[in-house]
Amino acid sequence: MLNIDPTPTVATVMEPLERSRLEAAGEGCFAALHTDSVPELIRAVRERPVHAVLVSPSYLPPDAMPGVASLVAGFPGVPTVAVVSRHGPAESARLLALGASGVRRMVDLSERDGWRHLRELVGQPGSPQTATMLARVIPALGAPSPGARTFFEALIRLAPGTTTVRRLAARLEIRPSTMMSRFFRAGLPSPKRYLARARIVHAAALFETRGLSISDVAYRLEYSSPQSFGRHLRAVVGMTASEFRRRFTFADALEDFVRRLITPFRSTFRSFHPFNRNGIADLGHRG
Repeated sequence: MLNIDPTPTVATVMEPLERSRLEAAGEGCFAALHTDSVPELIRAVRERPVHAVLVSPSYLPPDAMPGVASLVAGFPGVPTVAVVSRHGPAESARLLALGASGVRRMVDLSERDGWRHLRELVGQPGSPQTATMLARVIPALGAPSPGARTFFEALIRLAPGTTTVRRLAARLEIRPSTMMSRFFRAGLPSPKRYLARARIVHAAALFETRGLSISDVAYRLEYSSPQSFGRHLRAVVGMTASEFRRRFTFADALEDFVRRLITPFRSTFRSFHPFNRNGIADLGHRG
């Protein structure tokens, strides 16, 4: 079975003892990226995909609250969670300050089910944007073959960190030349075109996060430079990154993807088998 869900990453500002316990509790569910201050935390969220942010009220100094407020406002798609492991007047005051800074989720690790609740909160694969894309694209396929459905599920989940068809084929455990041949023989657009357009939809989703610059989005999508990202956008959609950000919402880009690359080929997807040896079922058979 293909493993197409990357391990979620959480960024933290936590006490050292909590860090080690978090790593033990999250083994196999998520990876932890520890920082020592809110500015470091914000930099981590800007530079890489982060599924959630965990902060210890007892570890944050009082002057860190404006930074927390900026984090919550600038990255609304990344939930910030207060994790509490001990109680006292200072911790209660700090927790209230976090609430005033916009933090709306709290997990009490001193409770019996605290660590389980935390794993459930941050251990779910994918992002809200990925879930939205899947919810739109998969039904739009019509009645696809199992292989076609698997391909698009993998494409959407892997596209943010997959820059080439060769890398995509490796994750799907198929030779690049074989995959390209099967798309060509089915009369479908090339895998390269599907990957390029899927990455642009993810870019549009990232552009809706106010805290991310064009450079941040370029590096989050693993382009070699903002200039490389800009050239890719111009080649695919014919506009600069600034123009694209101004003119295309995430919803717009997603609908454009479906209109261009999904809807016109719904009948083909029924009999398209990208992972079978022959690639395509017998199109003349209607059994």
